[in-house]
Amino acid sequence: MTKIISKISNGMNKKSERKYTGHVKECQVCKSKKLKPFLSLGHHPVPQEYLTKDRLHEMEATYPLTLVFCNSCGLVQIDYIVPPEIVFPPDYPYRTGLTNMLVRNFQSLADTLEKEGYVKEKGLAVDIGSNDGTLLKPFKAKGMRVVGIEPTMASDVANKNGITTIKSFLNKEVVSKIVKKYGTADIVTATNVFAHINDTGSLIANVKNLLAKDGVFVSESQYLMDIINKLEFDTVYHEHLRFYSLKSLARMFEKNGLSIIDADVITAAGGSIRVYTKKGRHKMSQRAKNLILAEEKAGLYSFKTYENFSKKILEAKQDLLSLLLKLKKDGVSIAGLTSSCRSNTLLRFMNITTDILEYTGEKRGSPKIGMFTPGTHIPVVDEEKIIKEQPEYLLMLSWHIPELMNIMKRIGYKGKFIMPLPNPRIVK
Repeated sequence: MTKIISKISNGMNKKSERKYTGHVKECQVCKSKKLKPFLSLGHHPVPQEYLTKDRLHEMEATYPLTLVFCNSCGLVQIDYIVPPEIVFPPDYPYRTGLTNMLVRNFQSLADTLEKEGYVKEKGLAVDIGSNDGTLLKPFKAKGMRVVGIEPTMASDVANKNGITTIKSFLNKEVVSKIVKKYGTADIVTATNVFAHINDTGSLIANVKNLLAKDGVFVSESQYLMDIINKLEFDTVYHEHLRFYSLKSLARMFEKNGLSIIDADVITAAGGSIRVYTKKGRHKMSQRAKNLILAEEKAGLYSFKTYENFSKKILEAKQDLLSLLLKLKKDGVSIAGLTSSCRSNTLLRFMNITTDILEYTGEKRGSPKIGMFTPGTHIPVVDEEKIIKEQPEYLLMLSWHIPELMNIMKRIGYKGKFIMPLPNPRIVK
């Protein structure tokens, strides 16, 4: 812990980092100082800072987790940025390939880009924040050369599996190295990481330098419309710095010399927006224009929308805790299913600890098994324990993936499910 605090202090003393870490005093995109807070989730540990048993009695570093609305450009964002080397340490435990929903999503993306003519024999596809290389596998299968950029040990898994991956954060030097060795890219992707990088100007400049003249940049991010409509406050954690509407993305790209040519809402991660962007000026599809009109109609640019969102979250907290505490009073056993970043936000904000949840199960192969959740200290076990012990209730911590209930029934779970959001309820 001392090393972590020292690392933060050293980073905050560097002029180049001070602008982009710590308390956010101006909009991350338009630089306006007209930021209005609307939801405080309290102080949270970094969501992937899982603990070993011998660390359970040590101090944990926590950071503010508050959502703010930019009155100038409408961007929703958190107001405290933790240095990226703290959020994404070398032993970062997440592995994309363990989530079947994402594997299917990335295959669909490759198929779509092939239909649009961007997948070319011996062409180059580059994935930013490529984790274990899952996204790049279907592009390689279609005959493309592939390169991933990933700062954690997940890059070792990717390289072992034949997906060329550079172990680094995205920066100008890495981009130059890739372009020099492989040329510019026909396809650049950033799925569920485009909101993770704190310097938006450098981020887009690096993307532009990677892209071939007629190349396409595809980003996938949690969609603000879905977050509001489905009450997905649990997608707020220190990896996610910004929460995009299409209109706010269009402004950001236009400011940096790119154009959105198309966009679509997809089901990944509980509702994401997939955006296709090219260098220079290009016409926006009617589908994308319609999405922006729908955002405006839904009130995504009105602060009142976010005030109402905050009230509903507090109501959901009260309802879920009442349900769980009543069940515990009745003496029933409750376990959790999965242990993701978003589940750690939910557990911490709801004050759910081992007094309520005995353990939570992860898919076999997860590096989190045998560890304890940050902040709430719930044991993470192989999900086989759920089948063996048959707890009476299972709290669906990845409630945004409804297929998980059917999977658990299929492998032998006989109890009832608790859906925590948007309306806490029991499902038989």
